[in-house]
Amino acid sequence: MSTGSGADSAPAPTSTHESKTGGTFSSLKIRNYRLFATGAVISNTGTWMSRITQDWLVLSLTGSATAVGITTALQFLPMLLFGLYGGVIADRLPKRQILLVSQAMLGLCGIALAVLTLSGAVEVWHVYLIAFLLGMVTVVDNPARQSFVSEMVGPAQLRNAVSLNSANFQSARLIGPAVAGVLITTVGSGWAFLLNGLSFLAPLVGLLMMRRDELHASVRVPRAKGQLREGLTYVRGRPELIWPIVLVGFVGTFGFNFPIWLTAFADGVFDGGAGMYSFFNILMAAGSLAGALLSARRRATRLRMLVIAGTAFGLLEIAASLSPSVWLFSILLVPIGMLGLTTNITANTSVQMAADPEMRGRVMSLYMMVFVGGTPVGAPIVGWISDTYGARTGFAAGGAISVIAALGVGFALARVGGLRLKVDLRPGRPHVRFVPREQLTTAA
Repeated sequence: MSTGSGADSAPAPTSTHESKTGGTFSSLKIRNYRLFATGAVISNTGTWMSRITQDWLVLSLTGSATAVGITTALQFLPMLLFGLYGGVIADRLPKRQILLVSQAMLGLCGIALAVLTLSGAVEVWHVYLIAFLLGMVTVVDNPARQSFVSEMVGPAQLRNAVSLNSANFQSARLIGPAVAGVLITTVGSGWAFLLNGLSFLAPLVGLLMMRRDELHASVRVPRAKGQLREGLTYVRGRPELIWPIVLVGFVGTFGFNFPIWLTAFADGVFDGGAGMYSFFNILMAAGSLAGALLSARRRATRLRMLVIAGTAFGLLEIAASLSPSVWLFSILLVPIGMLGLTTNITANTSVQMAADPEMRGRVMSLYMMVFVGGTPVGAPIVGWISDTYGARTGFAAGGAISVIAALGVGFALARVGGLRLKVDLRPGRPHVRFVPREQLTTAA
């Protein structure tokens, strides 16, 4: 399922690019990407502040957890409904210009919510509307931002840059909620929204300061009929694209519902309340940050790693669901966060590397639509299982689906690559591995 020798000699289902300059932070040596990353960490911190504050505001206005769920669904629903169209736009137009517009609009949404809140005029429908508008902007912003990374760093540093993007996001996840909590209790929710809106000035300044002559040339796709269908056909005919997207779809839809599970375990299973819920989130974020940094150190993108990480991720979720003590549960959250990010980063990088430049926007829009857009579908299902049969059963179900999906994708990729599963019980040899079919014939 990856390039190499022996068990790794699958011809098609992997892309491997060696970094010319090693190191965990090697892509930060590129000026344009350094500007991008600096702006991103500031705006990501603001985004996490806004997410926490938005949920708290809705709960304060309505007293309803269902209303909080509706807000989340409205923010993710546009990606599910219109995500592929965002990819078409990203392939047609210069991605830097798209980002200048989309980041400005995201900032204006934050400022609008701040004005409504600070003036005391805010109502829950205002929050619903702005959440939906944020989702609509994200439809275009997400594929443009994902595919713009390759224009800044080139193929040699793509894996490292994607990993650092995730590390950037997880670092903000550690800081943003804490800052939001302080602001809500001291000066009020409106100021948290205002700081979020102003935080988008940082990526805008970074984009304007970039040297356009140092960007890697991108392929602009002229406007034409059937480009959406063309993108779907392109992905369907490429196993190295479709199977990672399938796996990310199942893991994202059923395995990443941590707000549901962590809340239920903190409140209903271990009787710890809000403090324990916050502690669980910090552990998850720490594990995710570690996974992102470890991924940044690897110089090769192998689909074998995707299958292994996805399988281990699901197995650890099952183990955590059975944890008899809060301490064992807490310890397991760190590797769960690490393996979850490893799965996402490996899939993201392998898909970007395997896609042709003129198709990358549409491919990444499908990737994000499946990964993010599955939340409105999976969350109610997993929530119903957790409410009906208990939080432990819900968590275990999400892990089991992730394991089944990872193993299924692994066997599909092995089949495409002409590999077969070989069991060898002799001492000193790998007991279970994939080998080329010819090797099995020779051994027989």
